[in-house]
Amino acid sequence: MSTTQVTDFHTDHFDGSKNVFGFWIYIMTDCILFASLFAVYAVLHTHTFGGPHAKELFSLPFVLTETLLLLTSSFTYGLAMLARNAKSRQMVTRWMWMTFVLGFCFIVMELYEFHNLYLEGHTWAKSAFLSSFFTLVATHGLHVTVGLIWMLTIIFQINIHGMTPVTKTKLTCLGLFWHFLDIVWIFVFSVVYLMGAI
Repeated sequence: MSTTQVTDFHTDHFDGSKNVFGFWIYIMTDCILFASLFAVYAVLHTHTFGGPHAKELFSLPFVLTETLLLLTSSFTYGLAMLARNAKSRQMVTRWMWMTFVLGFCFIVMELYEFHNLYLEGHTWAKSAFLSSFFTLVATHGLHVTVGLIWMLTIIFQINIHGMTPVTKTKLTCLGLFWHFLDIVWIFVFSVVYLMGAI
Protein backbone atom coordinates (compact mmCIF):
# COMPACT_ATOMS: atom_id res chain seq x y z
CA MET A 1 0.00 0.00 0.00
CA SER A 2 1.47 3.36 -1.06
CA THR A 3 1.85 6.39 1.22
CA THR A 4 -1.01 8.14 -0.59
CA GLN A 5 -3.28 5.12 -0.10
CA VAL A 6 -2.39 4.95 3.62
CA THR A 7 -3.17 8.67 4.00
CA ASP A 8 -6.48 8.25 2.16
CA PHE A 9 -7.36 5.26 4.34
CA HIS A 10 -6.76 7.17 7.57
CA THR A 11 -8.62 10.22 6.22
CA ASP A 12 -11.63 8.20 5.12
CA HIS A 13 -11.83 6.36 8.45
CA PHE A 14 -11.16 9.40 10.62
CA ASP A 15 -13.60 9.88 13.49
CA GLY A 16 -13.37 13.43 14.82
CA SER A 17 -15.95 13.08 17.60
CA LYS A 18 -13.31 12.20 20.21
CA ASN A 19 -11.20 15.16 19.13
CA VAL A 20 -14.15 17.53 19.46
CA PHE A 21 -15.03 16.09 22.88
CA GLY A 22 -11.42 16.51 24.01
CA PHE A 23 -11.48 20.08 22.79
CA TRP A 24 -14.62 20.77 24.84
CA ILE A 25 -12.64 19.66 27.90
CA TYR A 26 -9.91 22.14 26.97
CA ILE A 27 -12.54 24.90 26.64
CA MET A 28 -13.74 24.09 30.18
CA THR A 29 -10.20 24.50 31.53
CA ASP A 30 -9.95 27.84 29.74
CA CYS A 31 -13.23 28.85 31.41
CA ILE A 32 -11.58 28.23 34.79
CA LEU A 33 -8.56 30.31 33.74
CA PHE A 34 -10.66 33.30 32.67
CA ALA A 35 -12.99 32.98 35.67
CA SER A 36 -9.93 33.24 37.92
CA LEU A 37 -8.68 36.32 36.06
CA PHE A 38 -12.11 37.96 36.28
CA ALA A 39 -12.23 37.23 40.02
CA VAL A 40 -8.80 38.82 40.49
CA TYR A 41 -9.87 41.88 38.50
CA ALA A 42 -13.10 42.18 40.51
CA VAL A 43 -11.07 42.30 43.73
CA LEU A 44 -8.30 44.62 42.51
CA HIS A 45 -10.05 47.05 40.14
CA THR A 46 -10.46 49.66 42.90
CA HIS A 47 -6.82 49.39 44.05
CA THR A 48 -5.42 52.26 41.99
CA PHE A 49 -3.03 53.58 44.68
CA GLY A 50 -3.81 57.18 43.77
CA GLY A 51 -3.56 56.52 40.04
CA PRO A 52 -6.27 56.80 37.39
CA HIS A 53 -9.45 54.73 37.48
CA ALA A 54 -10.88 52.84 34.52
CA LYS A 55 -13.24 55.72 33.72
CA GLU A 56 -10.25 58.02 33.17
CA LEU A 57 -8.31 55.60 30.96
CA PHE A 58 -10.67 53.86 28.59
CA SER A 59 -12.47 55.16 25.51
CA LEU A 60 -15.81 53.39 25.10
CA PRO A 61 -16.22 54.22 21.36
CA PHE A 62 -12.77 52.75 20.68
CA VAL A 63 -13.48 49.57 22.63
CA LEU A 64 -16.95 49.30 21.08
CA THR A 65 -15.29 49.27 17.66
CA GLU A 66 -13.02 46.44 18.85
CA THR A 67 -16.06 44.56 20.09
CA LEU A 68 -17.93 44.95 16.81
CA LEU A 69 -14.90 43.67 14.90
CA LEU A 70 -14.65 40.54 17.02
CA LEU A 71 -18.40 39.85 16.99
CA THR A 72 -18.48 40.31 13.22
CA SER A 73 -15.59 37.86 12.90
CA SER A 74 -17.68 35.31 14.78
CA PHE A 75 -20.47 35.83 12.24
CA THR A 76 -18.13 35.41 9.26
CA TYR A 77 -16.71 32.25 10.83
CA GLY A 78 -20.28 30.93 11.06
CA LEU A 79 -20.65 31.60 7.33
CA ALA A 80 -17.43 29.65 6.75
CA MET A 81 -18.94 26.70 8.62
CA LEU A 82 -22.09 26.90 6.48
CA ALA A 83 -19.88 26.85 3.38
CA ARG A 84 -18.06 23.85 4.83
CA ASN A 85 -21.35 22.00 5.19
CA ALA A 86 -22.14 22.93 1.58
CA LYS A 87 -18.70 21.55 0.60
CA SER A 88 -17.63 24.81 -1.01
CA ARG A 89 -13.88 25.03 -0.47
CA GLN A 90 -13.61 28.42 -2.18
CA MET A 91 -16.29 30.00 0.04
CA VAL A 92 -14.79 28.45 3.17
CA THR A 93 -11.40 29.99 2.50
CA ARG A 94 -12.98 33.32 1.51
CA TRP A 95 -14.93 33.60 4.78
CA MET A 96 -11.94 32.35 6.75
CA TRP A 97 -9.77 35.13 5.29
CA MET A 98 -12.48 37.64 6.17
CA THR A 99 -12.53 36.30 9.72
CA PHE A 100 -8.75 36.50 9.91
CA VAL A 101 -8.69 40.14 8.78
CA LEU A 102 -11.33 41.13 11.36
CA GLY A 103 -9.49 39.29 14.13
CA PHE A 104 -6.18 40.82 13.08
CA CYS A 105 -7.71 44.33 13.17
CA PHE A 106 -8.97 43.57 16.68
CA ILE A 107 -5.45 42.65 17.83
CA VAL A 108 -3.96 45.76 16.18
CA MET A 109 -6.45 47.97 18.05
CA GLU A 110 -5.70 46.21 21.32
CA LEU A 111 -1.95 46.69 20.85
CA TYR A 112 -2.58 50.35 20.00
CA GLU A 113 -4.51 50.76 23.26
CA PHE A 114 -1.72 49.10 25.27
CA HIS A 115 0.90 51.22 23.52
CA ASN A 116 -0.95 54.46 24.34
CA LEU A 117 -1.37 53.44 27.98
CA TYR A 118 2.35 52.65 28.15
CA LEU A 119 3.32 56.02 26.64
CA GLU A 120 1.12 57.79 29.20
CA GLY A 121 2.93 55.93 31.99
CA HIS A 122 0.04 53.61 32.84
CA THR A 123 1.99 50.36 32.88
CA TRP A 124 1.07 47.07 34.55
CA ALA A 125 3.44 47.86 37.45
CA LYS A 126 1.73 51.15 38.40
CA SER A 127 -1.11 49.65 40.41
CA ALA A 128 -2.93 46.42 41.22
CA PHE A 129 -5.80 47.65 39.04
CA LEU A 130 -3.56 48.01 35.99
CA SER A 131 -1.82 44.70 36.71
CA SER A 132 -5.14 42.83 36.76
CA PHE A 133 -6.37 44.75 33.69
CA PHE A 134 -3.33 43.99 31.56
CA THR A 135 -3.26 40.35 32.66
CA LEU A 136 -6.93 39.75 31.83
CA VAL A 137 -7.07 41.62 28.52
CA ALA A 138 -3.64 40.45 27.32
CA THR A 139 -4.50 36.81 28.09
CA HIS A 140 -7.57 37.14 25.91
CA GLY A 141 -5.49 38.86 23.22
CA LEU A 142 -2.95 36.04 23.33
CA HIS A 143 -5.75 33.52 22.79
CA VAL A 144 -7.01 35.50 19.78
CA THR A 145 -3.48 35.58 18.34
CA VAL A 146 -3.20 31.80 18.71
CA GLY A 147 -6.60 31.50 17.01
CA LEU A 148 -5.38 33.62 14.08
CA ILE A 149 -2.26 31.46 13.63
CA TRP A 150 -4.42 28.34 13.80
CA MET A 151 -6.76 29.89 11.23
CA LEU A 152 -3.90 30.46 8.79
CA THR A 153 -2.70 26.86 9.08
CA ILE A 154 -6.21 25.55 8.38
CA ILE A 155 -6.60 27.84 5.34
CA PHE A 156 -3.34 26.50 3.90
CA GLN A 157 -4.36 22.90 4.68
CA ILE A 158 -7.67 23.41 2.88
CA ASN A 159 -5.87 24.83 -0.15
CA ILE A 160 -3.46 21.88 -0.23
CA HIS A 161 -5.60 18.91 0.83
CA GLY A 162 -9.16 20.12 0.28
CA MET A 163 -12.09 19.54 2.65
CA THR A 164 -11.04 16.28 4.30
CA PRO A 165 -12.72 14.87 7.45
CA VAL A 166 -9.61 15.89 9.41
CA THR A 167 -9.84 19.47 8.15
CA LYS A 168 -13.57 19.61 8.92
CA THR A 169 -12.90 18.52 12.50
CA LYS A 170 -10.20 21.19 12.84
CA LEU A 171 -12.70 23.77 11.58
CA THR A 172 -15.20 22.63 14.20
CA CYS A 173 -12.65 22.87 17.03
CA LEU A 174 -11.44 26.29 15.86
CA GLY A 175 -15.07 27.42 15.67
CA LEU A 176 -15.63 26.40 19.30
CA PHE A 177 -12.46 28.25 20.29
CA TRP A 178 -13.30 31.39 18.32
CA HIS A 179 -16.88 31.67 19.58
CA PHE A 180 -15.65 31.04 23.12
CA LEU A 181 -13.26 33.98 22.79
CA ASP A 182 -16.16 36.17 21.63
CA ILE A 183 -18.14 35.23 24.73
CA VAL A 184 -15.15 35.98 26.97
CA TRP A 185 -14.69 39.36 25.27
CA ILE A 186 -18.34 40.26 25.89
CA PHE A 187 -17.64 39.73 29.60
CA VAL A 188 -14.40 41.76 29.32
CA PHE A 189 -16.25 44.59 27.60
CA SER A 190 -19.06 44.53 30.15
CA VAL A 191 -17.03 44.10 33.34
CA VAL A 192 -13.84 46.03 32.53
CA TYR A 193 -14.88 48.76 30.12
CA LEU A 194 -18.64 49.28 30.47
CA MET A 195 -18.82 49.01 34.25
CA GLY A 196 -15.55 50.93 34.50
CA ALA A 197 -17.11 53.85 32.64
CA ILE A 198 -19.99 54.14 35.11
